[in-house]
Amino acid sequence: MAMEKRPFQLVVFGASGFTGQFVTEEVAREQSTPERGFRLPWAVAGRSREKLLRVLEKAALKLGRPTLPSEVGIIVCDINNSASLDEMAKQTTLVLNCVGPYRFFGEPVVKACIENRTSYIDISGEPQFLELMYWKYHEKAAEKGVYIIGSSGFDSIPADLGVIYTRNKMNGTLTAVESFLTINTGPEGLCIHDGTWKSAIYGFATKNSLKKLRNASCLKPVPVTGQKLKKRWPISFCKELNTYTIPFWGSDASVVRRTQRYLHEYLEEPPVQYAAYVSVGGITSVIKLMFAGLFFLFFVRFGIGRQLLIKFPWLFSFGYFSKQGPTQKQIDASSFTLTFFGQGYSQGLAAEKNKPNVKICTQVKGPEAGYAATPIAMVQAAMTLLNDFPDLPKGGGVFTPGAAFSRTRLIDRLNQHGIEFSVISSSEV
Repeated sequence: MAMEKRPFQLVVFGASGFTGQFVTEEVAREQSTPERGFRLPWAVAGRSREKLLRVLEKAALKLGRPTLPSEVGIIVCDINNSASLDEMAKQTTLVLNCVGPYRFFGEPVVKACIENRTSYIDISGEPQFLELMYWKYHEKAAEKGVYIIGSSGFDSIPADLGVIYTRNKMNGTLTAVESFLTINTGPEGLCIHDGTWKSAIYGFATKNSLKKLRNASCLKPVPVTGQKLKKRWPISFCKELNTYTIPFWGSDASVVRRTQRYLHEYLEEPPVQYAAYVSVGGITSVIKLMFAGLFFLFFVRFGIGRQLLIKFPWLFSFGYFSKQGPTQKQIDASSFTLTFFGQGYSQGLAAEKNKPNVKICTQVKGPEAGYAATPIAMVQAAMTLLNDFPDLPKGGGVFTPGAAFSRTRLIDRLNQHGIEFSVISSSEV
């Protein structure tokens, strides 16, 4: 990571985008906390100085900080202009990249950061992009001593750090975890900006490319400790939560498994098996989701179908995605709960010859996932990278959040900012 003096400690790139506005506000909020003895110099970056100034003015009004626009730097740069990206990267220690879909716009920023010895954090939930960046740039990032850390928003810090938290709290050896996501909404319901919808469309359309990437990597399978975790049916009932569930299609499973591989291969920790699910409520919700899923999977196979999905997100997602995104009321009334059910072995019990005899249940709770929890997670990851440098992996590289932050104070920071980790129960069978 850059040790020489630079004008800024962090830059929010894509600050004038929908999510970038919320990340900008969260950085400003973090810098105004009384316990912070000094303010980190920071800036916003994007294509239009006028739009960036409006972002700062909106944040100033929301936070009651009229002087904010004069306190924050503005950098004009364009994702299609590599020289401008280099100029941005040279001015800061860390870039927070909010410009997606990352499969189209992420790599030029990663490349510029590495070449200019600047660390990088994004909030991508796109496994193909995340895994490709590792294979293309891990060694280069390590040579430059910088940290490239993806999926540092709701995808996938709660899941990745949640598994590590569960492992740390278990009285014994954790060998398998299932997580169940529950989204809680207010009277106005749920809405997600169509940027996430586009990422999902392109992700499913190119899933064969991800398979080819993984096959080409020729990685040895991570060993299974103890009893193998059984896969649930595509639609299953979770009796502990009294709800029907389906597999979670986000990046959590990919990210957690990469973290577990790293912890096993580099820190010699027992790998944890992992599966991710989302609760969908009763049978009526299951039927609705089945129809929505079938529509999506059919249309995403064809070029014209993908164009229709992108053009009419509200229609094809049954109102869950829109070009306008959620209202502030919808954000304020929403929250998430991620429940982990773990199993393992008490100290001294041989996993090879016995069934798991210890169970644990933990939870991660937080505000609305996309535009409240994601900025909190991203900004606290940034604060951790800047302040807990001795506890990061030595030498730099491309990392998952769990690999980068497993030995830092990130969970403590998240607890202090509204994303709460807790143990619900723990027992020996």
